Amino acid sequence: MLVAMDPHLLRTYVTVARLASFSEAARELGYTQSAVSQHIAALEQDLGATLLTRRPVAPTSAGERLLEHAGPLLLRLDAARADVVRLAAAPAHGLTLAAAPTALGPRVLAALPAAGVTLKVLSRDAIPAAVATGGADLGLVDGLAAPSDPLRLPDVAPLSTRGAGEEPVCVLLPAAHPLARRPGLRLGDLVDARWLDAPDAGLPLAQLRAAGGGLGFRPALRYEGTDLRALTALAVAGHGLTLLPRPAATGVPGGVAVPVTEPRLVHRTELVHSGSLQGAAGELAVALTSGEGSPDAGS
Repeated sequence: MLVAMDPHLLRTYVTVARLASFSEAARELGYTQSAVSQHIAALEQDLGATLLTRRPVAPTSAGERLLEHAGPLLLRLDAARADVVRLAAAPAHGLTLAAAPTALGPRVLAALPAAGVTLKVLSRDAIPAAVATGGADLGLVDGLAAPSDPLRLPDVAPLSTRGAGEEPVCVLLPAAHPLARRPGLRLGDLVDARWLDAPDAGLPLAQLRAAGGGLGFRPALRYEGTDLRALTALAVAGHGLTLLPRPAATGVPGGVAVPVTEPRLVHRTELVHSGSLQGAAGELAVALTSGEGSPDAGS
């Protein structure tokens, strides 16, 4: 049964499947190749199914299904361990904050203590997992939402969230773009435009599609990175439009930030944490969430 599955065997299987090699998995895990083979054989015997073909090394259909379960299961185990260690450990000096690039607006930066903070800029999907597994004390995730609506976060562990602010969103255009002189833009008029697909640096196109009815917003160029300045440079150079929080879109040399007027959307930021917050983490959480519902959200 799945509940009796040995997590060590499961981790070995996930590593072999990811690397497509028993020898590479052994090297990464610090096992002998014979031990890795024994782990896979024991797991297959336990489940009564062949999980991997050997030449080449690749998951079978049963193995693919197990991989779908393995990630969340192992993440939950890591989160449980981190949660217990966090409770038992002595209070640490300093803290680690994981944040998406567009979550690091002026108000957030002003709230950071002068010293003792480690800032990790991660993709949005990686932030809840980092908090759950102890890689960060606090997380800041963001995205498009209707005013006052919470964000939809992946269910990786029992995490708590608090609203940390809302602000208008703008389309960043080159100054010479035909729409740059508009006082406002409707997303519905931009579904066939050339867009930048930058899921980890800007606001994801999937969220634009959801807001615009699920169609359009085709990427002209994909940027895989978390550097917001690189994204704005691509937009200003004419490689595609991008949607950003107003502070990130305003003041970009050679660019014009045009507000989105329809549908009514905001850039929402939420604080993610595990368990109760104390010390520096608690103080920063108060500073980050004290402005929730500020007048700027609807301006």
